[in-house]
Amino acid sequence: MGGPGGETEDMGIADSQEMIADWRARRRYVLAGLGARAEPVRNVVRGGLDRALSKVAAWDEAVRSRWPFTALAAPGPGPLEPADSDRLLVRPAILGFVAVVAITVGSSFESSPFALKMPGAWFFGVPATGQSPGQGGLFIGLVAVYGGLLLLMRVWFGLVKTLSKRPGIPVRKLVAVFALWVVPLLVAPPLFSRDVYSYAAQGEMVAHHIDPYRYGPDVMGAGPFVTLVDPLWGNTPAPYGPAFLAVDGFLTTASHHNELVDVVLLRLLELAGVALLAWGVPALARSVKRDPGEAFVLALLNPVTVLHLIGGAHNDALMLGLLVAGLVFARRNRPVVGILLCTLATAVKVPAALGIVYIGWEWMGPKIPWRERVRPVVTAGLISLAAMEVLSLVTGLGWSWVLNLATPGTVRSWLAPATAVGLVLGHLVHGVGVGVPVHVMLSLVRVLSLLAAGVAGLWLLWNSERVGSLRAMGITFLLVVILGPVVQPWYLSWGLIVLAPVAVGKIRSVIIALSISSAFIGLPGGKQLFDELVHANPLAMAAALLVLLAVLTVPLTPWDRQRLVPPKPPSAGGDRSDAPGLAPSNA
Repeated sequence: MGGPGGETEDMGIADSQEMIADWRARRRYVLAGLGARAEPVRNVVRGGLDRALSKVAAWDEAVRSRWPFTALAAPGPGPLEPADSDRLLVRPAILGFVAVVAITVGSSFESSPFALKMPGAWFFGVPATGQSPGQGGLFIGLVAVYGGLLLLMRVWFGLVKTLSKRPGIPVRKLVAVFALWVVPLLVAPPLFSRDVYSYAAQGEMVAHHIDPYRYGPDVMGAGPFVTLVDPLWGNTPAPYGPAFLAVDGFLTTASHHNELVDVVLLRLLELAGVALLAWGVPALARSVKRDPGEAFVLALLNPVTVLHLIGGAHNDALMLGLLVAGLVFARRNRPVVGILLCTLATAVKVPAALGIVYIGWEWMGPKIPWRERVRPVVTAGLISLAAMEVLSLVTGLGWSWVLNLATPGTVRSWLAPATAVGLVLGHLVHGVGVGVPVHVMLSLVRVLSLLAAGVAGLWLLWNSERVGSLRAMGITFLLVVILGPVVQPWYLSWGLIVLAPVAVGKIRSVIIALSISSAFIGLPGGKQLFDELVHANPLAMAAALLVLLAVLTVPLTPWDRQRLVPPKPPSAGGDRSDAPGLAPSNA
């Protein structure tokens, strides 16, 4: 404009725009050509997949038409009435029970790598004192556990799909399915982890007035409680809150200091936490106008809940039960009760403190400016601190547990992305001659990763009214775990269970993917199974492969077999069904 160079500048801009337009046209032409050439390949691949799936479906249908699969098949021709859900749940109930029984039996062999095989570790399936575990039944046990895992994943996934198409199944009927699945685990040894033995040893310390926040279990010297503890945690103080350790010490006293009875009582304690979830998760789903049955299946029948929270007896079950109960009371306009319950959950494991923050943030209801949210958040924090101080005084355990919260981070697990990246960068930097120790680089990456999770969590809190408070809280939990220093499958339950009441679309897909994959995270026995298959008798190997193939394919037919009366479409609500937050609207 207004200068001798203006016209030249405008012409240059026009030329650039023409060049960009020409480049885009050429790119479209090239991509169209590539797409046309790739189309026959795509058609061949698509056709091959369709034919393969059709053959598998035909084989599946043929197998189901013969006994004994007819006993497990869905009802015969004719639509089911909408109220008739009993017959719909028979197959998944039986198949899930069979899967859990297979896992229990497979883990009970002395040679099984899925449970601790030391003298005194369980009532059966362990060597006698002074003897080493036998190797008999290793192959059968591996096939039983992996086959049971695959079957359980398939049954659970089928139930999730069925309830997404057929909402309205009463929760009480799903509770019966859950009870049937859980019964075998009550006699199974602690699965996939030795943490419950650490709980028992810490309870023994509390019962003998030894500070578990200052010493590790090894301070008690040789004994049945100490022998079963993972050596990694032998000299490590407890990172758990005073509420859990006080109950832990009480259970040890109630067991008359019998380590196996104590382990059983601890599993029952975690089962009580899961029972709280069975009440709280459907209640949260109803509060956001979602199907409580689908939420129950996603959270309670979830393989992580069944195998780790109950099978492994992890205290995350008690933490989550109290946390979800607190969120339910907060949504029922009783925020102080909710804060106190979340404080109890925090006094089990500290991640539950996130529930206190969200209750305070949503205390005043929706559409409140952030400045007016600060005061209730501070109030919620003060109430929680006062309650925690009372707990610390009553239990006599004090606050020193806060200093031990970094204890899980002492594990260097390649399954944790932050740890894996830190170790790789540390070795690379060390390899090029830079004088930065590996542990320094690892600590730096872990701190940055947790900082990223914290920033994302604050953003989600700030936008929780738009995102949905349960959704924001659940995603924050998942980010803290995935970006944390160590990833354990039972840690993922924090986010999976909180997200279950609002799981639709991509969130539901994330829950399914993480639940199925996390069941195999760090799972022992994979190498042994491969070695056994390579060196096994050909007939035994063929039989094992047929079993695993049957597990993968026989349950392919949907539970409803396309014969259900189509349900009415749910009311519009989208992904933000819980957008009003923890405090329900007065409308």
